Amino acid sequence: MSQQAGSAPAPLQGSSLVLGTLALSLATFMNVLDSSIANVSLPAIAGDLGVSPVQGTWVITSFGVANAISVPLTGWLTRRFGAVRLFTMSVLLFVLASWLCGFAHSLEMLVACRVLQGLVAGPMIPLSQTLLMASYPREKAGTALALWGMTTLVAPVVGPLLGGWITDNVSWPWIFYINVPVGLFAAYLTWSIYRKRETPTAKLPIDGVGLTLLVLWVGALQLMLDKGKELDWFASGEIQILAVTAVVCFLFFLVWELYDEHPVVDLRLFASRNFAVGALTLSVGYGLFFGNVVLLPLWLQQWMGYTATDAGMALAPVGALAILLSPLVGRNVSRFDPRAMGSFAFVMFAVVLTMRSNFTTQTDFATIMVPTILQGAALAFFFIPLSTLTLTGIAPDRMPAAAGLSNFVRITAGAMGTSISTTLWENRATLHHQHMVERLAQGDPVAGETIARLTGTGLSPEQAWAQINRLIDQQAFTRAADDIFLASAVLFLALIAFVWMTRRPPRLGAAPVDAGGAH
Repeated sequence: MSQQAGSAPAPLQGSSLVLGTLALSLATFMNVLDSSIANVSLPAIAGDLGVSPVQGTWVITSFGVANAISVPLTGWLTRRFGAVRLFTMSVLLFVLASWLCGFAHSLEMLVACRVLQGLVAGPMIPLSQTLLMASYPREKAGTALALWGMTTLVAPVVGPLLGGWITDNVSWPWIFYINVPVGLFAAYLTWSIYRKRETPTAKLPIDGVGLTLLVLWVGALQLMLDKGKELDWFASGEIQILAVTAVVCFLFFLVWELYDEHPVVDLRLFASRNFAVGALTLSVGYGLFFGNVVLLPLWLQQWMGYTATDAGMALAPVGALAILLSPLVGRNVSRFDPRAMGSFAFVMFAVVLTMRSNFTTQTDFATIMVPTILQGAALAFFFIPLSTLTLTGIAPDRMPAAAGLSNFVRITAGAMGTSISTTLWENRATLHHQHMVERLAQGDPVAGETIARLTGTGLSPEQAWAQINRLIDQQAFTRAADDIFLASAVLFLALIAFVWMTRRPPRLGAAPVDAGGAH
């Protein structure tokens, strides 16, 4: 089905445009917020439901697995039900699932509700992106992406802060209840503004085999990533089984989807060079960014004595420059070369991470905040230009599938970035610890003098050694974090080469790109 660019509905204007943007942004914000808000509340949830903190992580895992499975189905579901109807129903069902999560009185019920929440949340982010871009004139597509990007940038930062405050001052069910009024308002606004702009639908057959293979390989991969560190990765038989399942089902899925007449995921989108390279670059960059976003508060809380709120405050300024610069980037992305803008983002990320690689155990709060503030500039120039490059040349009727598939790859890369960075951090810390304790053999004079001073203060020899071991661990984990920051900076610079493999979108006022999709 080929839809000409001219057959798309006319852009919105005036208050309808403002309210439509607000409705879609609120829904996106609520969705992204929910993927991070529960993280800081896990100890309270686990204690209240009478389970261990390790069992409590299923509250996070269940949402992630279900969400990762449903995101790539967006294209097929949109063709079946229509973008506006699907988006509105997703928001309403998300509200219902959130309300049920707050009422959960057992871990099993909470996990089941989180699975439902993750499944219905899948189409919300890609469809909000698609509907928002269709609401603006083609030359203002960058502005639409900027507004959409701000919500996805700010929510992961606000999530831990808001989650911690609600858990400390109210109670953990309210991290889910706050979605109810926000979601109902967003659904009402969306339906009232967009219902006359419904996309064409077609009764397509269900690709049952493709759907089953998708559930199996994505579920196995996500579980492997979430549980790998806890189970010592491939030393665990469970992780080995999950890895084999993910690889085998993925290979069968690839072959089946490429040759099926009505695939559940449109893999032919990767025939477009811009989509393939853009989605890959955006995803690897997001995985690096997200891995470091997770690592920094872990280091601050575990080894620098920061509380959850203090660590959140150290990360919060990332939104300041992102919010200020995103509209500017959005207005100019169609005038200037988005490849140059994306390259600037990667250079800024490299600068930020190089600054962080010099952190020590003596680094103060102000020094920690400086690169965080600068990172906001990198984020503003990251999402909008790279999203523009990725979606260039995609026909309007394939846009929901393209947005869903690119978001799926990005979300999966984010999960991989988190697992890889935390695992490498512990491995590097173990290595640094071994190097530092080599000198602390029993005969070392400095060690002997330090032990004598500590025992002189009233500590037993065992307590004195424990104190020294804690200090060595603090240094080891700090050096390990520095290693990962520096390696990430190098990888960001390497990504610049991939940005320039894409074709530049047409300049403002130039002829539109061929909508065939395959370049």
